[in-house]
Amino acid sequence: MKRVSTVTVRKRLVAVFLIGLIIFGIIDLRLGYVQFVLGDQLMEKADESWSRNISFQPERGHILDVNGEILAENVTAPSVVVVPRQIDNPEETAKKLAEILDMSTEKAYEYVTKSAMSVNLHPEGRKISADQEKAIRTLNLEGVYLAKDSIRHYPFGDDLSHVLGFAGIDNQGLMGLELYYDDLLNGEKGSLSFYSDAKGKRLNQLADVYTAPKDGYDLVTTIDSRIQTIMERELDLAQAKYNPDGAMAIAVDPDTGGILAMTSRPNFNPENYQEVDPAIYNRNLPIWSTYEPGSTFKIITLAAALEEDVVDLHEDEFHDHGHVEVGGARLRCWKPGGHGSQTFLEVVQNSCNPGFVHLGEELGKEKLFSYIKEFGFGKETGIDLQGEGSGILFKPENVGPVELATTAFGQGVSVTPIQQVMAVSAAINGGYLYEPYIAKEWVDPQTQKMVSKTEPKVKNRVISEKTSKEIRNALESVVAKGTGRPAYVEGYRVGGKTGTAQKVGPNGGYLENNHIVSFIGFAPADDPEIVVYVAVDNPKGVRQFGGTVAAPIVGSIIRDSLPVMGVKTREDGLEKEYLWPEQPLIEVPDLVGVEKNELMQMMTDLTVESSGDGEIIIDQDPVAGTKVEPGSTIRIFLSKEKKSSKNNEE
Repeated sequence: MKRVSTVTVRKRLVAVFLIGLIIFGIIDLRLGYVQFVLGDQLMEKADESWSRNISFQPERGHILDVNGEILAENVTAPSVVVVPRQIDNPEETAKKLAEILDMSTEKAYEYVTKSAMSVNLHPEGRKISADQEKAIRTLNLEGVYLAKDSIRHYPFGDDLSHVLGFAGIDNQGLMGLELYYDDLLNGEKGSLSFYSDAKGKRLNQLADVYTAPKDGYDLVTTIDSRIQTIMERELDLAQAKYNPDGAMAIAVDPDTGGILAMTSRPNFNPENYQEVDPAIYNRNLPIWSTYEPGSTFKIITLAAALEEDVVDLHEDEFHDHGHVEVGGARLRCWKPGGHGSQTFLEVVQNSCNPGFVHLGEELGKEKLFSYIKEFGFGKETGIDLQGEGSGILFKPENVGPVELATTAFGQGVSVTPIQQVMAVSAAINGGYLYEPYIAKEWVDPQTQKMVSKTEPKVKNRVISEKTSKEIRNALESVVAKGTGRPAYVEGYRVGGKTGTAQKVGPNGGYLENNHIVSFIGFAPADDPEIVVYVAVDNPKGVRQFGGTVAAPIVGSIIRDSLPVMGVKTREDGLEKEYLWPEQPLIEVPDLVGVEKNELMQMMTDLTVESSGDGEIIIDQDPVAGTKVEPGSTIRIFLSKEKKSSKNNEE
């Protein structure tokens, strides 16, 4: 028998020990790797295999006006989610759900028997009504859950519809501000996690895990809902009166570029956008529409001529024969026979085309088109909305004498309304071209703390303050003495310019008796706080001139907007020159304390309606000092005794 030496045995034992030590070391390393490196990952996978999640939508951020008025909010409307494996009696559950959700029992049965962890009942179970929610909660059906959800609500209806846009059934922004700022408004989803066995049955002994959704940020806009309401009212009146093919209006703060109001016609209710032709809601006319601007564009030619010192409005004169010959083409003035001899200030007041052709020729092609581009034409303004147009300018190589002449008075170039508003704002605010914007600041809905704020952005300085002041004065005279008189507002200094633009037809020629008439106005004229642009497309039953149709609309918007902005009336502006059949306004006298029999001597041009008994006037409406049109009605309140001094003070 072979004997094994002690040394050999010892070597073998050491080898076995070392091998075992290595194996256990490897096992320990593996366990350590699994425990400390893969532990969290494996726990997550295990948790996922046992847990089931129901998503909860976050609250979409509100959209508010500059004063905190809600423009877009959420209304609770939960959605129905079923977990088929938790439903013991699918026939009975399907029948009850079908009755509540107004769907067929067969379709409901398909939902509750699907081979899926959880099923959304779409679309019948999405964003259900309060009555449907109450019915489902009352039944307390096993495996049927109500997930937190909401629908978008717009308190002002169709006001501001193209700007706000709308959100879809999944609360995703689809148009307007809702789309442009969808990421910030939308927030992050939450969930409810419960544990189940391999068959999907709920494990009641384990607690559910709820992860709260993170709501979207609230958006505070530059919009002033008070001005917006005034603008909407005036466009509704214009639509009823003129039956136009379309209409649009914009109001902007010229010192920041913030949009105060914006609307267009036709409009729509964002909550019912599915019922509207997409051509209506996809075209936000103030930023999308491009057309020849007409005479409102003359402000740009005027600014360039004044800045380049090629004209003195008071000293230089121009004789208008009613037309001018340029490059073999006859370019006419709107007034047959022309305006005759006039200063260039009167050229501006009268919106005389040949006079502006002369200014364009004095400037020359390079300088005029350089200013046009500096004022922002030919490119997008950068407003925070989708679908902005850029307009069309002549290519330099295609600009001849005729093209230069027509551009000088706003024909042959194509611009957008938002470009017009921002350019004119630059012309009257000291020369600063701002980037327009609507989003003013973002607010955390939980803490109510501001997260970020938009600062006004100056893109360019185009002209000097001296030139800007001359433009303001000239345009104030247009409203007091020229074609813009219908925009005159008693007690306020208003400047502005009319525009009547020819429309190009499908064959490339201009249409007959089919114009876009416009007016752009601002106030107060010496220190503008608001610029308003209104354009009406093909108004019916009226002479199609900007001064006839658009100027009175702008005047009404400015008249009613300035008081809500806190701008006080004043008497240092230019007096309006009245033309027949216009008549000057009459100042209402102070009638309080006057005896009734004395009225005949004081109220020759006014009508009086009285209330009360007695001979002494104790109150009146409107108050003394108010200016009204001749023939207006003044209401007086009579008593047998005069008011006491105490009442008078009150």
